[in-house]
Amino acid sequence: MHISEKSINLPAAWERGTVFTNLQAKFEACIQKNDHPIRFVISQSDDRELHCEIGLIEGLAEFQLRPSPLFDFRKRKYENTDSFNAALVVPTGVGAEIGGHAGDATAISRMLAEACDRLVLHPNVVNASDINEMPDNCLYLEGSILSRLLQGVIGLQPVRSNRVLVVLDNHPDQHFIDAAVNSVSAGRATYGLDCPEVLRLSEQLWMRGNYSDSGRAVGMVGGLTGLLAEIDAFGGEFDAVAISSVIRVPLEYHTEYFENDGAMVNPWGGVEAMLTHSLSSILNVPTAHSPMFESRDIENLEVGTVEPRMSAEAVSLTFLQCILKGLHKSPKVITDSSCFGKQGIFSVEDVSCLVIPDGCL
Repeated sequence: MHISEKSINLPAAWERGTVFTNLQAKFEACIQKNDHPIRFVISQSDDRELHCEIGLIEGLAEFQLRPSPLFDFRKRKYENTDSFNAALVVPTGVGAEIGGHAGDATAISRMLAEACDRLVLHPNVVNASDINEMPDNCLYLEGSILSRLLQGVIGLQPVRSNRVLVVLDNHPDQHFIDAAVNSVSAGRATYGLDCPEVLRLSEQLWMRGNYSDSGRAVGMVGGLTGLLAEIDAFGGEFDAVAISSVIRVPLEYHTEYFENDGAMVNPWGGVEAMLTHSLSSILNVPTAHSPMFESRDIENLEVGTVEPRMSAEAVSLTFLQCILKGLHKSPKVITDSSCFGKQGIFSVEDVSCLVIPDGCL
C-alpha cells in the first residue's frame, strides 16, 4: 500500500446534485477499485475539461481500516452567530507568498485571531520547524480534518491536552534519533507534553518529494502498511500522532530552496500533506509530520543568511518541536453527527468566514 499523485482530466459538464457528488462519480470512473482519493486540486479548467491532480492511496484492500470518503458533504442548515470564528487555509505546496514556507503565516494568524473568538487553522500556517507561535484561541487541525470540518461531516471537541504518540523513522544514523528524542524530552520538560511512547519503526518509511505538472509540491509514500500496523498496535493509547521521517529529494534542492529568495516551492510540504491526510483520514486522530535530515552532510550544508520566511528551517535540527506543540492541544475529531450543535462541540455551523490566499480559487 502506497500513496502517489496522478493527473486526470474530467468532463466539465455537471449533472444535478452537489459539486461533491458529481466529483465523486467522475473520479470513481477513473480510478481502480482499491484506490482511494485523499487529496485533490483542480489546477486548470475550461468549458470542456477539468484538469485535476489527485493524491491516491493505492492497494488499500490489504488493510482493514478504511479512510473517510473524500467527497462526503453535509450542507449546514444554519449559522451560529453567537460567536465569530474564522478558518484560515493556506494550501500546502502551491508556493503561497505568505504561508508557503516555514510558519510565515503565523503573524497573519495572530492578527486574525485578535478579531475572532476562535481561529481554525492547519499546520502549514504556523509550523516553523522548532518554532510554533500559534494563537492561544486557535484550533490546530490536520489539513484533511479541516476539510472534513468545512464539508460538515465532522465536529471538534477542544481538549486540555493530548497523548501524542511519536513515531520516528528507522534512520541508520543514531545521531538523528537522539536529536528527535531530545526534542520530545524538551516538550515534556517545558510545556508538559504527554508522550506515551517514542516508537522507532522497524523499517524505514519511504517518502520522496517532487513536483506535479502544474508545479505543485507532491510526492510518493511507500511502506504505509507497516507504518499503520505499528501505530495500530498502540490502539487506544494515544490521541494524536507525530511522525518524523526522511523525505528524499535531489541533493541540490537543499541549497536551491534557500538561494531563490522564496521563489522555489517548498519541495517537502506536499508529500508531508499526502501522508498526514491519509493517516488522519484512516485513524480519525490529529497527525502531523516533520522531515528528518538524510545525512550529516546535508545537516552541515552552509546556506548562509537566508530569506526571513525560510530562516526557521535554516536554524532547526529536527523540525519536530512545531508539530509536537501543535498536536499537544489539537482538538478531538467527533464523527457522530448527533453531537453537532451540542455545547462544547465545534462544527461547520460555528464557522463565520473563510480566509484563503488570493488566487487559490
